[in-house]
Amino acid sequence: MTTISMTTISSRPVTSHAAAPGAPAAPSPLDNARFLRACRRQSVDRTPVWFMRQAGRYMAEYRAIRINHPILDIIANPELSAQVTLQPIDAFDLDAAIIFADILLPLVGMGLSLEFAAGEGPQIREPIRSGAAVDRLGTPPGEETMASTVAAVRIVADALRPRGIPLIGFAGGPFTLACYAIEGHGSPRFDTAKAFMYAEPAAWGRLMKKLSTVVADVLLAQARAGANALQLFDSWAGLLGAHDYDRYVRPHVTSIFETVARAGVPTINFGTGTGAIIEHVAACGGDVVGIDWRTPLDTIWDRLPGRAIMGNLDPVTLFAPWRELKAQVDDVLRRAEGREGHIFNLGHGILQHTPPDNVRRVVDYVHEQTARGSAA
Repeated sequence: MTTISMTTISSRPVTSHAAAPGAPAAPSPLDNARFLRACRRQSVDRTPVWFMRQAGRYMAEYRAIRINHPILDIIANPELSAQVTLQPIDAFDLDAAIIFADILLPLVGMGLSLEFAAGEGPQIREPIRSGAAVDRLGTPPGEETMASTVAAVRIVADALRPRGIPLIGFAGGPFTLACYAIEGHGSPRFDTAKAFMYAEPAAWGRLMKKLSTVVADVLLAQARAGANALQLFDSWAGLLGAHDYDRYVRPHVTSIFETVARAGVPTINFGTGTGAIIEHVAACGGDVVGIDWRTPLDTIWDRLPGRAIMGNLDPVTLFAPWRELKAQVDDVLRRAEGREGHIFNLGHGILQHTPPDNVRRVVDYVHEQTARGSAA
């Protein structure tokens, strides 16, 4: 079992690479990056492709590092985190990288103890079960809460900038973080967390406000370190109906997107199982709305006109033979209809035993099928 503490994640110095005040911005290889153009619904030469969890256990290079380094040790070491982040970029023709970290890490900075037990997933040793426990949580600044990740962002951004490949920073959504903080572990329904939400609405509101403050600052810290886009993963928001989402979650997610807008980089709003409430989720903000595979992409786009859409291949199809995998990719591309603002991705993260050759084949195939000349 690996435990991470505030000392572990805050022990490395963070330095600033800010330009001198008043200095003109130098042209960047990222200025015409197709991923960033698609986020802004600008024309692209090909549909950009990246995958959630594209760095991780399905890659032999990552497994080799894990032999000697538990996951939280990798995250706590900026150099190792940067190395893992870059592995899929070096292996595949992906259009963006996403920093290797974990959505639950801000909970550590707030005062909770996070452990990863083999075969059990994340565990919170003393979960929140009272208003007093909520009030004991801190709201440290992002550079302190996620110092190692911020340092890793700086390393990766410096490595990718000359290659013209953007880096995505991310954080967990407040509802998802609250679910783990209250339940204490993963759950298919998070009954304890939702029961707390209903029984202690005032304490829930204080918890969500604290989480939103920390999440927004963590995202801003990554942008200051060089992240070119920011994604909010509210993975469990689909557990709620529209009324409960609007009452208990929406104001806090809206606050996050309003705050991080000042970073001046594209933002992505992603959740799973949110097809039934997607208008409510999208209303919170985000330049791009990420969707899972349960609702057809064109159906979502018809409901969210004028928004960029990210998705939405079922991750399990990456295990299928090429004839089936190709048909599934073609279906997503057909539904996108070449519209500006489509970012090809999975509807969730890459699964552990996914064949890397299928990842490569999908990336290359999407680029080949969507080639349409130079971006304007």
